[in-house]
Amino acid sequence: MYLSEFDYDLPDELIAQQPLERRDASRMLVVNRHTRTWTEYSFASFPELVHTGDVVVINNTRVFPARLLGHRDPSGGRVEVLLFREIDASVWEALVRPAHRLNQGARVRFGESSLRAEVVGCSSGGLRQLKFAGEKPLDVLIDEVGQTPLPPYIKRTGGSSATDKERYQTIFAREQGAIAAPTAGLHFTTAIMQALRERGAGIAEITLHVGYGTFEPVRTDEIAAHKVAAEFFEISDAAAKMINEARARGGRVIAIGTTTTRGLETAAGEDGIIQPQNGATDLTIKPGYKFTVVDALLTNFHLPRSSLLILVSAFAGRKLVLNAYRAAVKARFRFYSYGDCMLVI
Repeated sequence: MYLSEFDYDLPDELIAQQPLERRDASRMLVVNRHTRTWTEYSFASFPELVHTGDVVVINNTRVFPARLLGHRDPSGGRVEVLLFREIDASVWEALVRPAHRLNQGARVRFGESSLRAEVVGCSSGGLRQLKFAGEKPLDVLIDEVGQTPLPPYIKRTGGSSATDKERYQTIFAREQGAIAAPTAGLHFTTAIMQALRERGAGIAEITLHVGYGTFEPVRTDEIAAHKVAAEFFEISDAAAKMINEARARGGRVIAIGTTTTRGLETAAGEDGIIQPQNGATDLTIKPGYKFTVVDALLTNFHLPRSSLLILVSAFAGRKLVLNAYRAAVKARFRFYSYGDCMLVI
């Protein structure tokens, strides 16, 4: 299959720039893989579509302020840094702009020089290794000078806002380490969570820290050659037990988001049994992949030609997904991180 087969037209005005006033006010397109049909709901109706005995699996990763704005030292040229992962003590891999001006040995200062960095390694695609130094612990300084790392299609003059700091985070975010929100979880409220429990559904938490791999562009024409970069994940004994017991009773495993799906499918054996574990997953889900544990998937609408759209297409079928996307465009759904959602059953 080719990347061009995962394309669709989206008017710019349908890219959601702001979150809705209420998280659960989003629209939800419910796509049935068996009847190959779709129906529009409100996300507030999500608990009504969950059965007693099902288990809803959420990703409790927490976004940290990974976007740093600084200046070259001593020239003063503006620099933007997006932290990806810590690879050694005070050394981070990051995407930098402008990359061509930040080669080995270049120095950068942030936050009125309270945080400083030196480029100690260079990789392709604008990736750099930065060694940081400052007068306080590095995590404290990043919290002080960093910004919420919004996707580039969300436009903000002067960077992210106070609203973004709160709304670009799920209500169940606990484990810090993500550079992007698991956006399917952004629709949930405490009332929705309570309604799920009242219906007799379990809620299991896993962690997958959303990293560069989730939104890195697909750089190959042939889908078979694409590989998603590794991301850290963890599934506890308690979460694995809850999921496995639900499956044994005949309940469905409902994954909230593509990141949750990646973690679950990594930890599942061929029999669908989840093994508690932690580490890195480089699982790349493409059409032809055999799902072993996920029965239903709640997900936002994704960019054309993206690895996330490819994953959803593997779960529901490329033609069905693209037809549903085109219907969502026609119905003026809101797209991407702050947009509406789709439940595939």
